[in-house]
Amino acid sequence: MTVTRFAPSPNGPLHLGHAFSAIRAHDLAREAGGRFLLRIEDIDGTRSRPELADAFRRDLKWLGLEWDEVPAQSTRLDSYREAANDLLRRGYLYPCTCTRAEIEALEPRLGSQGMVYPGTCKGQALDPAKPAALRLDIDRAMADTGPLEWHDVLAGVQAGDPREAGDVVIVRKDEPASYHLAATLDDAADGVTLVTRGRDLFAATHIHRVLQALLDLPVPRWYHHPVLLDAEGRKLAKRRGSPSLADRREGGEDGRLLAAQLRLHRFPDGIALENA
Repeated sequence: MTVTRFAPSPNGPLHLGHAFSAIRAHDLAREAGGRFLLRIEDIDGTRSRPELADAFRRDLKWLGLEWDEVPAQSTRLDSYREAANDLLRRGYLYPCTCTRAEIEALEPRLGSQGMVYPGTCKGQALDPAKPAALRLDIDRAMADTGPLEWHDVLAGVQAGDPREAGDVVIVRKDEPASYHLAATLDDAADGVTLVTRGRDLFAATHIHRVLQALLDLPVPRWYHHPVLLDAEGRKLAKRRGSPSLADRREGGEDGRLLAAQLRLHRFPDGIALENA
C-alpha cells in the first residue's frame, strides 16, 4: 500500500508552497488507493505554537483534502533518545560544542546542507559543562554501511552518499533531535512508503538513507517535487511573509478551486514553479 505524509512544523502559517506539497502527497496516495497522513512536527522549542496545528487542519480541510492523523513528534521523544543513544554507543556520533559563529570563523566550505563542519571536535576532550550537539561521523558510517542507493520517482536511482554535507548534526544542543533523525524515525514508525517533499530537501535524503542503514529501518521511495518560487525567484517561506493559506481562507477564497488550480500548475501572479 502506498502511504504518503504531510509533516508541517507549527512555527508559522502554511502558504501556497505547503499547499502544493500537501496536495501532491494526498493525490499520490489516493491515486494508488493508499493512505495520506498528517504528522505535526512540533519539537522546534518555543517556536512551536500549538494553535497553528489547528489552523493547519482547517487549511487542509478547506483545500478539500482528507487524511489520517498520526501522533505528533512531541509524543515520540523517547524513540529519538533511544536511537541517538544507540548511534552514540556504537561510535557513529560524537559531541560538538562549537557555536555557529565559531564554525563560521573557520571559513568552512559550503555544502548541500549549508556550512560543512570541519570536524573540530572529533576525537577531542570537551568541557562536559558546555552544551553539546551530536554529529554524525559520516566517514565511519559510510565505511560500515558500504555503498547505498535510494530511488526517487522523478529522478531515478541515486547513489546514497552524504559526504558532501559533512558531519551533520543529528541531535541539536537545544532540542531532542534534528530534522534528519526525527523525520527518518517517524517515517519508519508511520509506515510511510513514499516520502513526498520538495526538491529543496533532495540532498537531505542522502543523510536519511545512511541513518536508515545504521538503524536497520525500512527504505521507502521518495518523490521530490518542484517547489514554488516568488516573483524574485526565491522559495516561498514563512520568514519572508509569503501569503498564508489562513489569510486566503478567512478572506473567503474558494479552497477547493485553489487546489484545482495548483494541480494544474496555475499559480497566483508572481509565483512560478521551479524548473517549469
